Amino acid sequence: MNSKIGLNKPELLLPAGSFSGLKTALLYGADAVYAGIPEISLRAKSKFPLEEIEEGVSFVRKAGKKIYFTLNLFSHNSDIARIESFVKTIKNLRPDGVIVADPGVFQYVKKEIPEMPVHISTQANVCSALTAGFWKSLGADLCVLGREVSFAEALEIREKCKNIKLEIFVHGAMCVSYSGRCLMSAFMASRSANRGACAHSCRWKYKSKLLLEEELRPGEYLELEEDERGSYVFNSKDLCLMPKLDKILSAGFDSLKIEGRNKSEYYVAQAARAYRKAVDDYFDSPESWNSDTYMKELLTLQNRGYTLGFFDGIPGGEAQDYADTSSRSGWRNAGAVKENKGGFLTVELRHKLKKGDEIEILPPLRFEPVKIKLDKMFDAEDNRLTEEIAPGKANQSVKIPIENNCADMFPENTVIRIKI
Repeated sequence: MNSKIGLNKPELLLPAGSFSGLKTALLYGADAVYAGIPEISLRAKSKFPLEEIEEGVSFVRKAGKKIYFTLNLFSHNSDIARIESFVKTIKNLRPDGVIVADPGVFQYVKKEIPEMPVHISTQANVCSALTAGFWKSLGADLCVLGREVSFAEALEIREKCKNIKLEIFVHGAMCVSYSGRCLMSAFMASRSANRGACAHSCRWKYKSKLLLEEELRPGEYLELEEDERGSYVFNSKDLCLMPKLDKILSAGFDSLKIEGRNKSEYYVAQAARAYRKAVDDYFDSPESWNSDTYMKELLTLQNRGYTLGFFDGIPGGEAQDYADTSSRSGWRNAGAVKENKGGFLTVELRHKLKKGDEIEILPPLRFEPVKIKLDKMFDAEDNRLTEEIAPGKANQSVKIPIENNCADMFPENTVIRIKI
């Protein structure tokens, strides 16, 4: 417990959409990760097959961190056999908890593995003390509060539900509908958002010409027509509660969750390092804490603009961007270190590099980036000196010379960015 503010640090929880994502999250300061296999969780695009999840559990254990498995689908009869099979896997792998939403799945997990901590997913839409108390009465260990909960409501839930852990989302994409319950993707693209296969139909560009007739004014039509730009009528900005993180930390919540199961390693690393640094700095010196330093880093992530979501209550038009869904960031993921040996970094590419470019390497143990100008670089496949190289094929890598005095700062999975 921190003596200055009398609270324990909340757990910083990051997504692990792949084994490399898991390792990156832990490298940059996550206390825990959550992972699942595609067939029976909201992770239809997961690149984390079961055999790698097993290896991931071992990696997490050696790091002294925690891992939670997601089993948060709403089940159909056709899912039951797979659920039963996965619960057997859970018994064998012994994660630190299971995240569920479906009451039937909850009951089955508690019956088969009564000692396993069960966390209630945001899919279950826990938005009141009454609901949190209900799940606690059934044996749940933690409730993930719905994104639709305001901070004032969250404080009331915290006050009335002292005997159950509470987790809140602090960063990530926002859904145009109630979290995860949108039917647009299923209708427009035959891909179910409730199965983690969302096509993000809310981000598409629409053109419309509508005639509206108000019920008490028959025969009077209001015409709505978009101009040549079309309209992004459903597009939400991304959630970012960093500007309010000091209030959240002072309230004593147990876990801070970051969304991004399908995001890049750069997203995972940058989100982890920014929130890790912000949390640690607050507990070291709450009176001098300011969000500006950490926000500067979060703005380098690809984002649609940031919103506080429901933090202050139901958001207005400022939470939406009706004109554009492109990223506001001028930075891109350049790649990740795969080997640091003999004065060279071998970097698996995510963006084209050319001679003269300046890249920024993000050391896991230092918040300030390290800038390197690419005077020389070599194709890692044949050690050929090259002036330009792009990620045109799988595992395309480049070798970059580095100074000996900074070599130890860049372990495997260190991420690199470039300004565009």
